[in-house]
Amino acid sequence: MKRTPAAERHSRDARVERLRASRVQDSEVKTARTLAVVRDLLSAGRRITIAQVARDASVSTWFIYNQPQVRDAVLGAMTTQREQGLSCPAPRGGQQLSPAGLQTEVALARDEIKDLKKERDRLRERVQLALGAELEDTNRSHLIDRVQELERQNAALSRELAEARDSQTVLEQRLRTSEDELAAARTGLRRAMRAVPNH
Repeated sequence: MKRTPAAERHSRDARVERLRASRVQDSEVKTARTLAVVRDLLSAGRRITIAQVARDASVSTWFIYNQPQVRDAVLGAMTTQREQGLSCPAPRGGQQLSPAGLQTEVALARDEIKDLKKERDRLRERVQLALGAELEDTNRSHLIDRVQELERQNAALSRELAEARDSQTVLEQRLRTSEDELAAARTGLRRAMRAVPNH
């Protein structure tokens, strides 16, 4: 039996509503998970960046930027760490990292910088596309607000990139110092072994 146009429209509306509800629920789950990651990073003393939060929470950086509650939580946590000097915390337990551990930290910092550069480039592209689209059908006031929001996001990303570079510099300096200390210790050990008389 053929359905009437009204019945088809009702069925289509029901599917759209189910899809919308599913998306809302998915967004709520992602929001809760991301906020939990921010709290965990803060309590663990790990440096918080948008890229790090996105990785740990298995969400996109675009999700973070476009969920005001999440974005505010992440940026607020980053500000807290900057004010408290936690942007590059010492190893937990006061232990010095080995040269191998420092090399791993440097490699991670470099990977994060690459991710930040890619995200910065994607953001710039989105800004260009958004401006092109919004110029056609958006009033001036709304366009100005949107541009300012994109500029704030870009500024936050630039700060994050600068912090990641600072962190990499610190880690590389610590790595060089550790390698120098290790070389000096080996030299001293060889001298001590030569000084021991043979029996």
